[in-house]
Amino acid sequence: MIKKVFIWLIAPLLLIQLIKIDISTPSQKDALLEIKAPKEVMHILKKSCYDCHSYESKIPWYGDVAPFSWEVKGHIKDARRWLNFQEWKKYSADKKDKIYKGIYKTIGKTMPLPMYVTFHEDAKITNKEKIIIKKWLEKQ
Repeated sequence: MIKKVFIWLIAPLLLIQLIKIDISTPSQKDALLEIKAPKEVMHILKKSCYDCHSYESKIPWYGDVAPFSWEVKGHIKDARRWLNFQEWKKYSADKKDKIYKGIYKTIGKTMPLPMYVTFHEDAKITNKEKIIIKKWLEKQ
């Protein structure tokens, strides 16, 4: 009986651990490419956005256990593809403008992701922080 349970339940869970999502991080990051913003704006971006939108992702313990790792690392990979604050200077003026508009629309509403905020309450963006970010974006 225990052998059957292992074969039908545990073995598949062990096998799916072999399926990995790579979110490679360069060994050398160029600080000159990173976005520049006022200190209070950078503080908000780093606490609420950088975990997905930079190379500074902090993977929680469950982020290395499939199938949870697929969700966590998949989100990070997609987020970096859309915007990576540590690659900012590589973007064209048009792309930066599109990103500014996207941040303006999503900050505090759909970003950071509600599921992320559930597990990282410190990433929640307050109303005061939304105003700070929006005022900064209006100047860009």
